[in-house]
Amino acid sequence: MLISSAYAQTGGASAGATDGLIGLLPIVLMFVLLYFMMIRPQMKRQKELRAMVEALKTGDEIVTAGGILGKIIKAGEHYITVEIADNAQIIVQRAAVQTLLPKGTIKSI
Repeated sequence: MLISSAYAQTGGASAGATDGLIGLLPIVLMFVLLYFMMIRPQMKRQKELRAMVEALKTGDEIVTAGGILGKIIKAGEHYITVEIADNAQIIVQRAAVQTLLPKGTIKSI
């Protein structure tokens, strides 16, 4: 009279497994979105930059990571010689090249 009747829950173990998978679904979707929105585009940009740095040749106009504009005088395997002004040359690592400029950009500045 003071204690109400207790009834057994139906559905068994299969209902619990389905609930667990549905609970993991938002987490899996967040990782998929993270991959396609952040990781994949970053990997694509790195691949394009690596291809651009490997394709550098004498005569290309570049901007270094430090913001220095110049024209490539000599291109080695790991280092390039850049002319930044008349009779002023510097040697920089290939990895320091940030941007490849169109021909004639330095003269127009």
